[in-house]
Amino acid sequence: MALVVRKRREPLPWWGSCLVFLGAVAVALAVGGALLALQGKPAWRGMAILLGSPVGSVWALEDCVLKAIPLFLCALGVGLSFRMAVWNIGAEGQFALGAVGATAVALTWGATLPALVLLPLMALAAMLAGGLWAMIAAALRVWCGASETIVTLMLNYIGILVLEFLVFGPWKDPASFGFPMTAEFAPAAVVPALPGTRIHWGVVICLVVGVLLSVVLRASRAGFEIAVCGQNPAAARYARIPYATWVSVVLVVGGALAGLAGFLEVSAALGRLQPSIMTGYGYTAIVVAWLSGLRSGSVAVVALFLAALRVGLESLQLDLQVPAAFGTMVEGTMLLMVLVGGFWTRYQIVRRSA
Repeated sequence: MALVVRKRREPLPWWGSCLVFLGAVAVALAVGGALLALQGKPAWRGMAILLGSPVGSVWALEDCVLKAIPLFLCALGVGLSFRMAVWNIGAEGQFALGAVGATAVALTWGATLPALVLLPLMALAAMLAGGLWAMIAAALRVWCGASETIVTLMLNYIGILVLEFLVFGPWKDPASFGFPMTAEFAPAAVVPALPGTRIHWGVVICLVVGVLLSVVLRASRAGFEIAVCGQNPAAARYARIPYATWVSVVLVVGGALAGLAGFLEVSAALGRLQPSIMTGYGYTAIVVAWLSGLRSGSVAVVALFLAALRVGLESLQLDLQVPAAFGTMVEGTMLLMVLVGGFWTRYQIVRRSA
């Protein structure tokens, strides 16, 4: 008798999948606790800080939402590409170029245009910059057969270097005491906060974009053709669906959404462009997209969950003096555990007689 892995004849019920997901998260948190213990830190206290600090105050809850906004937009774009098995790893660079595009408009017309004209122009410039940056990978994939995974990954480094070149060079504020940052944006170039909160209007933009994308994917011909291209490219080509065109569209739309996230972050969160804007939202968005199962409705929940995890990890760094890399390790472990859990929702171990 031997044990073999076999695909399940019937999928797990929804509650079974939820239990597997929660179990995977629990295992990842247990690994995080073990890592804390290896550093000589109190593991139980660390887990209490990690899980309790994001919901410990209104300030922390608002911080979770603010961090979830760029994660949500970047993850929507990344997830759109993943639906077609087009591996866009470049949200980080597209996010950087979006911030650069919005800053260019803010520095050029910030003092002359009203907010009603300036903010849409900044958003448009950011989406164009992010979309055009992604178009480089799309063109190389469609015309040269280059791997979009490698190209988008390399473009991340170039995009970040472009941003740093500008804030260390031509755009550096002479009054910044040597710090690499642009001049502070004019008030008209800053996305305002919702009344009585620190949460800016970007949350409304997320809601609109999320609903719109979900409707397009579920109830339009474009959504149907993207799904067919993702499940069977050969069948899509046989049905005369323009596969190459859709590859370009999903990459460019994903870049535009990451660029929009860059605009909101540079305008609403910082009010100027500086290197600290690059905190890895583009990379974490890959985790968000995968954990959400590439479902648009789940992206918001997972983005908020990982944003809360970031808030908890920041508190952990302050209280227990753990290194910043600890957060990356916990996020990576969580993705790995969820992938393993996802495998067991589709497969099972059965006994096979000799």
